[in-house]
Amino acid sequence: MSSFFAQSVMPVIDWALIAPEVIVCAAAVIVMLVDAFVHPAQRWITGSVAMVGLGAAAAASIGLWLGGTATSDAFNGMIVLDELRLGFTLIFLLVSALTLLISTVWVHGERLPAGEFHSLLLFATAGMMFMASGNDLVIIFLGLEILSIATYVMAGFRRTDVRSNESSLKYFILGSFSSAFLLYGIALVYGATSIAEPGPGGSLSRIVAGTTNIAEIASRISQAQYPALLFAGAAMMLVGFGFKIATAPFHIWTPDVYEGAPTPVTAFMAAGPKAAGFASFIRVFVFGLPFVVTASSASGASVHKAWLTTLVVMAILTMTLGNVVAIVQNNVKRMLAYSSIAHAGYALVGCVAAGAATDPVQRHTAITAVVFYLLTYAVMNIGAFAVVQLIARPGDRRTAIEDYRGIGFDSPVLAFSLSLFMLSLLGMPLTAGFMGKILVFGAAIDQKFYGLVIVAVLNTAVSAYYYLRLIIVMFFGERTMAWSAPRIPASVAIALVITVLGVLYLGIFPGRVISALQTKIESQVFTKQLSAR
Repeated sequence: MSSFFAQSVMPVIDWALIAPEVIVCAAAVIVMLVDAFVHPAQRWITGSVAMVGLGAAAAASIGLWLGGTATSDAFNGMIVLDELRLGFTLIFLLVSALTLLISTVWVHGERLPAGEFHSLLLFATAGMMFMASGNDLVIIFLGLEILSIATYVMAGFRRTDVRSNESSLKYFILGSFSSAFLLYGIALVYGATSIAEPGPGGSLSRIVAGTTNIAEIASRISQAQYPALLFAGAAMMLVGFGFKIATAPFHIWTPDVYEGAPTPVTAFMAAGPKAAGFASFIRVFVFGLPFVVTASSASGASVHKAWLTTLVVMAILTMTLGNVVAIVQNNVKRMLAYSSIAHAGYALVGCVAAGAATDPVQRHTAITAVVFYLLTYAVMNIGAFAVVQLIARPGDRRTAIEDYRGIGFDSPVLAFSLSLFMLSLLGMPLTAGFMGKILVFGAAIDQKFYGLVIVAVLNTAVSAYYYLRLIIVMFFGERTMAWSAPRIPASVAIALVITVLGVLYLGIFPGRVISALQTKIESQVFTKQLSAR
């Protein structure tokens, strides 16, 4: 009897299913061990080990993409294998690799412990990967906490800098509040999804406890015993995810943290955790709470309407606030922080389209648009911060827009690269940013959100002021003080080449990438309920 009970509760272990995450975690541990024995002057060794780990994880992810299969009950269904997970996983690995390249000179120049930074970066990457692969709210929360704790430390990694310490403390305090909201929301959804099983003759047999499994949550919405808790639980989870992706009104931490954190950390935070937040957001609110397929019930229809209306309002507020406030910023890092807020609003437009779609093809198109948009944003944003880091010098001394005055022809490589990234962030044709916006706006138009798209286009026009302002200052401004062009280290040069080519390739030849990212996986409940109609 005891052996039967043990077999009934022991989950099926499939290590191949979580191979990318295991490789990254193992690389982080190896980096810590290597760092304990190498000489401080040999900081490149830990960076090399970390890069090898990221490459191996990418190879494992591609292997899963090409021929991977997942047992449906592996890890009790808490880990999922689909295009959404693998697409975001490759984005996370790319972001971490680029961050590793641009941070090498920073770690060396400021004599910081390289092994600690590289291991924290890898653990943060593992947290992001679990957020994308989690088919259970517990796994998503676990990944969020792994990511958050690592980024709290990374934001304050420059321990002798008061601004870095302040940004870390603000991020920690507000991040703790958001984690509490998310955890409380998970608890409420768990309570709301308890169901009553009928017995013989229609009598009540037993009460089945709630669940945190996303597929199970979707299957129980129409028969949940406490529908009102779904409103409260979904609202609280929206607050938690809203903080991570920096949407209004949960954006207040972003400008101060982005400005005070070291520039390579800011680059990572603006691209990686934001994409991870959207991955979990899509997983929970599109797959886990597919209110559109429960519209036949009164509670499902009302929750669906409330959810979409809330997202539309958040998207409008986020785009408008981010772009308008960015106009008056005189610090490049704060300007890019508010730009990051605005781009979260653009990505939300695609999420609104995915949530409203009743046709699986249109839903997949909207999700693919969001994934592609976040990929393009990560490439052009990290490239921009790589240039900002070189111009800022050690200690981030020169981050004011005035510090860029007249440098266009003194440092043409950096100036032209930064100009390309600014134009891509604006959404200029033939750049990655243009194709990303075309996809998310097109998905919203397919769902007839014309007003939302008009607001997004108007906000894009507003953003032209502060993006073009920096270009004009660089090439047409007149310097009033001496300035020497910084040397471009080999690692940063590699990162700039990758990001510049990425911006141009994704803007001119995006077809193959879009096809590869195309989400084909069907939510189990979505398929089941549509076939039953």
